[in-house]
Formats: sequence, structure tokens, C-alpha cells
Amino acid sequence: MRISAAVATIIVCLISTLPMLTGRALCRELTIMTHDSFSMSESVLEDFKKAVGADITILRSGDAGQALNKAILSKNNPMADLFFGVDNTFIGRAIDNDIFIPYTPKGFEDIDTSLLLDDKNRLIPVDFGDVCLNYDIKWFTTNHLAPPAGLEDLIRPAYKDLTVVQNPATSSPGLAFLLATISRFGEKEYISFWQKLKANGVMVVNGWQEAYWGQFTAASQGDRPIVVSYASSPAAEVFYAQEKPDTAPTGIVIKNRSAFRQIEFAGILKNSANTDLAKKAMDFFLSKTFQEDIPLQMFVFPASTKAKLPDVFLKHAKITNAPASLPPEKINRNRDKWLREWTENLLR
Repeated sequence: MRISAAVATIIVCLISTLPMLTGRALCRELTIMTHDSFSMSESVLEDFKKAVGADITILRSGDAGQALNKAILSKNNPMADLFFGVDNTFIGRAIDNDIFIPYTPKGFEDIDTSLLLDDKNRLIPVDFGDVCLNYDIKWFTTNHLAPPAGLEDLIRPAYKDLTVVQNPATSSPGLAFLLATISRFGEKEYISFWQKLKANGVMVVNGWQEAYWGQFTAASQGDRPIVVSYASSPAAEVFYAQEKPDTAPTGIVIKNRSAFRQIEFAGILKNSANTDLAKKAMDFFLSKTFQEDIPLQMFVFPASTKAKLPDVFLKHAKITNAPASLPPEKINRNRDKWLREWTENLLR
């Protein structure tokens, strides 16, 4: 006897899920809350659904900070089962609000140990990247000016009106760059650096897209040859170029503690109705399939030391051996104060 595709689907749902005892649909669904930049390839998404055994809904909820705030506000009745994208600038807030449950996923032993920041495994590292200055190589060559070698160069007269940065109150890389300056110059001197940067004509915009695609000379009709982006951005420039260049058109500044390491974490939301599915999803996030999909989808580095990097990353993406850093608990304790100080001195 032959059956229709619709009937077959119903049978699969009946076999793979419990009867409708709680008012939920028979075919189960896993919801992932994340930031707007989250991406995975279609083939990996299909593998993800199979690994979890459920449909997947991606709930994009603004930048990382906005998404986390929504998760905190809805913690008693969560909007999702899993959160992807808490970074090390907000991990303290996430832990203080007690919205995640501990879970040690498969593949945990392969994570680069320098990325582990939660000893209870409520938040698991999934990827990382270095936020740093990017510059337009052709512009500097044409104008016979050496590109910046460190943050200090930005306040020199020769670099007046050349830099665009993101507002740290509205941008994840903007906040990471602010923290790089605090790490590099100290809490007592970082505002002095920013005041000098303001006097030297720094442009402040709300987000990465507006800065990179709207003002950066290497990627737009803008007039700013220095922008805050990622140390992997040169790889993206090569990857998306119609004619692949041998060398990237952009350079990066990662020496002298000029780059801040941004680590992204995922965790299972407390009070999720689908904790069993969320655990399978966490396992998948550390799988070779997902980890090796990360570089060319989100242009950051996988957390797993077993994941192979694509050739364009091996050749053109970089990480620093000595990133600027601050303890997460110090960031959590002072973040609002630093943002207030920055806003008062830069925007008023």
C-alpha cells in the first residue's frame, strides 16, 4: 500500500514525539535566540535539524547586548531554548542574572582552553575573533603615509580625520575596541586618549555596517581609510572579491595590545521546555560540521582546536599572540560606568 507524503509526515511526527498532552504541537521545535549576525550554511542547517531531531527557529534579536537583555527580561518565560552569542564583554551580566543551566557538550575537550571563562559550563565557547583597526593599503600607499602601527598613531596629526569607529553603546565591535583602549592605556588614561582622538577628527557611527560599508575607503565611497573591524576581515575581502587577489586589499593592526579578543558563547536557557533538544544543539555547535562552517559564515575562528580552517583564512585571517584583555568580572563591574564616561566625553 502506498501513502502520500503528507500522511508520511504525520506518521513520522507521531512516532518521534509524545502525544499532545501539554498543548504543544506534535512535531517539536527548537528556538535559538541570537544576534543579527548569526549565520550558517543551508546544508549545515539541514544537518542541524537532523542532529537535534526537530525543526529549528532562529530568533534574531538585535546586537549581542540587545539580545541578551531580551533573554534576561523573559527569563521566567523564555522566548527560546538556547542562546547563541553572549560574548566576553557581557558574560558577567549573563551569569549574574542566572539564566543558563550547566551542560558539558560533546567536543568540549577540544575547545581551546584559553577561551573557557565559566567554570560551571553554563556558557560554552563556540567561536572567537580579534577586534582591531583595519586599514586601506592602497590609500596609504597612494598618500605616501605609513599605516598605523598601534593605537597611539591615531592621535598623531598625520592621521587627522582618517578613522571611523563604532559607538560602544550600540555596537559589539565598538565596545570591544573601547575595552582595548582601556586595557592598553589604563582606566585613568583611556579617556585622555579618546579626547585626543576626538580632537583629531575621529568619526563615530552606530554600527559596524555603517562604518565598514558606509565610510571605509576600501569598501565604500567613504573617506575614512581606518576602521574598527576584525582581524579576519581581510579574508572576507578576498573571499568576496570577484577576481581573487593574491594579497588582501586591507591590513590590520594587532601588535602592542591593539586588538581585543572577542569570544562568543552559547548556553541552554533555564526554564526551556526543550532542554533535551537544546543539549543536542549544544553538541552540534561543537561538532566538526558546525565548527568548520563558522569561518566562511561569520568570519570568525572556531573554538575547537580540531576544526580545519579554509585556505582563505589560513592565508589572510590573523589572530594576535598578545590581545588586549580585561577580566570579565571587571568588565561587568565597570562597563556601564565606562560607557557613561565615553559618551560624556565623545558625544557631548
